[in-house]
Amino acid sequence: MEIFETVAEIRNTVKKWKKNGLTVGLVPTMGYLHEGHASLVKESVRNNDKTVVSVFVNPAQFGPGEDLASYPRDFGRDKAMLEALGADAVFHPSADEIYGGNPLTKVYVEEMSSVLCGKTRPVHFGGVAAVVSKLFNIISPDKAYFGLKDYQQFRIICKMARDLNFDIEIIGMPIVRDKDGLALSSRNVYLKPEEREAALSLNKSLGIAEKMAENGERSAAKIINAVKSAIEAYAAAKIDYVNIVDPENLKDIDTLTGPSALMLAVYVGNARLIDNRIIGS
Repeated sequence: MEIFETVAEIRNTVKKWKKNGLTVGLVPTMGYLHEGHASLVKESVRNNDKTVVSVFVNPAQFGPGEDLASYPRDFGRDKAMLEALGADAVFHPSADEIYGGNPLTKVYVEEMSSVLCGKTRPVHFGGVAAVVSKLFNIISPDKAYFGLKDYQQFRIICKMARDLNFDIEIIGMPIVRDKDGLALSSRNVYLKPEEREAALSLNKSLGIAEKMAENGERSAAKIINAVKSAIEAYAAAKIDYVNIVDPENLKDIDTLTGPSALMLAVYVGNARLIDNRIIGS
């Protein structure tokens, strides 16, 4: 496995692979890898001749007062994990390598970026779109892999790729959960032991909603109220949002008429946790 820190180095290597007819998969990450990331890498290794994993804490997707400085990092651990998983290359650039030169161009997927997480993190998805579009241009993968825990991000990237005609297959991979049901996240490290139970309210509330939909409930408001009640039973859990939206365009819906995306974000201590589930299918 090779480590690349510059755009020129990784681009030249990928060009050589493609000249030899090899397919390339990309797994974009911010590092501090867990089994959720591992599932993406494994899928890429299975389905491509070469796999590139980017490890880059992207400053453009953090707003003022957010956790850029404290975001967990352990590149040595990440490297060992990726080598064991069979990744072929790691792209680990500096922020200056990615954003140097006073860039004036912005990438922003309108409407989809200003709802849900975009309401409380207004710069976030513009930063995501910027760095992912750069990675797509730098590495030119055949396939790119994203975890569906960040469902809004996944849909925004799919829309960006269509709108900008990226010739890349965008693949969403299922949420990976810990044994107790908590969706794996690099930010779970922020949770204190006594906050763990409150964090589990996210997955439990999704299960309640799923069961309601299976039993025929079609009112989004009634399902949302049940979810909120289940979460608010824990004093340490503070709801940011609970919404049921169209799974393609992320617009709020009032009545479930088919598969619908239940989206939620909850603050537990210093951690802001997100989770989701498709219900009513």
